[in-house]
Amino acid sequence: MQKQSQRQCSLDEYFAVEETSGIHHEYFQGEIFAMAGSSVKHNHITANVITILRMALRQSECSAFGSDLRVRTPRELFTYPDVMVVCGQIQLTHGRPDTVTNPRVLIEVLSNATRDYDRGEKFELYKEISSLREYLLIKQDAVRVEHYHLSGATWVPQQFDTLESVVRLDSVLADLSLAEIYRQVFPQTVR
Repeated sequence: MQKQSQRQCSLDEYFAVEETSGIHHEYFQGEIFAMAGSSVKHNHITANVITILRMALRQSECSAFGSDLRVRTPRELFTYPDVMVVCGQIQLTHGRPDTVTNPRVLIEVLSNATRDYDRGEKFELYKEISSLREYLLIKQDAVRVEHYHLSGATWVPQQFDTLESVVRLDSVLADLSLAEIYRQVFPQTVR
């Protein structure tokens, strides 16, 4: 997210902008922020992750969604994670069929413009979501996945940086192979 907002606005004004804009925006504390476009690598990674998760979750009560579905945090950050997993009944913001409040897993693909925000302020806001159990940050310019899982009241970090690694999402009983996450992203991962 860019740190300069386009302008101050009400939540209703933000929703009106989102309904007519060709790009997505984040909303926080009366400010809207244009979200940057995605690279080819970013798109490969998100498509791979969604494909893996949709296959892994097909017999469960959980579903994986891409970045067209918005999430709302308790302090009213409205944003579009790259991938979101919701389990059970989807809870929506009143009057907003596109804004989820109960994700179990959130995944962001890092870029130079967003990595500090995704690791810092955004993660702090995500942590306030009571249903959230796991958060993944995936680098797009190198093989590296940061996995944070909630253990009691503590977010425990793990890092994976080889194509042979597998990230276990215990909260949804799904495995993410780094070889599959990075399929077609780097020359050695083309199959």
